[in-house]
Amino acid sequence: MYSKKTNLLLILFSIISLNMYAQTSNTKTKLVTVDSVNLNKYLGTWYEIAKIPNSFQKKCARNTTATYILRNDGNIDVINQCVEADGSINKAKGIAKVIDKKSNSKLQVSFVRIFGISLFWGDYWIIGLDKDYRYAVVGTPSRKYGWILSRTPQLAKNDMEEIYKILKQKGYNINDFEMDIQ
Repeated sequence: MYSKKTNLLLILFSIISLNMYAQTSNTKTKLVTVDSVNLNKYLGTWYEIAKIPNSFQKKCARNTTATYILRNDGNIDVINQCVEADGSINKAKGIAKVIDKKSNSKLQVSFVRIFGISLFWGDYWIIGLDKDYRYAVVGTPSRKYGWILSRTPQLAKNDMEEIYKILKQKGYNINDFEMDIQ
């Protein structure tokens, strides 16, 4: 018999292993990010225009935003917020770290902290970015998750057409995305 501490470690290892497997096993082709991201331009508030539905945003009914704030240690505070169906505000605070410091286009985000240690990091890869930082397309190598973000609550039709081209080029099925209410 294992101790409770050993059982907890085995469970955590299993979850991490399954997550890593899921991120690599579904990949059709290697996901390519944008060449460069100016983090100072990327910081601030973004409106979620569309997403691939996921369990951790299930309660969000409308007005979903993500705000990124540079920390003194070089990491980024992440504040995701939305309005639930009953009108209450749902807010999640996390931390992001840049994984690819050459391009700043590959980050990992964690919303789970235990005793000050971030657990369960998820990929946050910037795969499309308007030259003026008006919109961003974010994905994961598994293509299980994806988001379309904008500096404004709505995007013009021609911007959405360009974003759909990016998603198709990156191996995403645009029909997997659900439009948000802003």
